[in-house]
Amino acid sequence: MSRFLLALCLLVALPVSAATKVLVTTNLGPFTIELNEAKAPITTKNFLRYVDDGSYVGTIFHRVIPGFMAQGGGFDQALKQRPSYPPIKNEADNGLPNNIATIAMARTQNPNSATRQFYINLANNDFLNTQGNRTGYAVFGKVIKGFPVVQKMATIPTTKDPRTGMSDIPQQPIIIEAMKVIK
Repeated sequence: MSRFLLALCLLVALPVSAATKVLVTTNLGPFTIELNEAKAPITTKNFLRYVDDGSYVGTIFHRVIPGFMAQGGGFDQALKQRPSYPPIKNEADNGLPNNIATIAMARTQNPNSATRQFYINLANNDFLNTQGNRTGYAVFGKVIKGFPVVQKMATIPTTKDPRTGMSDIPQQPIIIEAMKVIK
């Protein structure tokens, strides 16, 4: 009986999740993302490359649409595009849906064009999932702590930049001050 209790205690002491987590600190506050390396290994590795090299620091959430998503990681406060590594293979068929609080890769019309920009879903966005012959957008994690910070982004009025033609830019810059992998 004591061996059974010892085994049970050891099982209870094991960590529930060994998934990689990233703490994102913005000027609006922090939030934590849990990455899904098992279902999105290429996308996760790509994202962590930018986290590890520090190049997300100083970028902004440059496109925020209430009830839709908050996109960032690609531009500085002057709306100058940051350099990126080569595009990655789209993993949108991994079974992870674009649900509220999930993080996914932004891309162009070319399904395999994602580099550094990501977005966080502010709602369930089923139309961004792979459906039939239409390739979706690759989800690779979820905000597990601090989602109200992401929701607060959607309360900031937005504008259009006449120089770049970009729209839905928060009038108060939402700056990524730090990103680090946490244990």
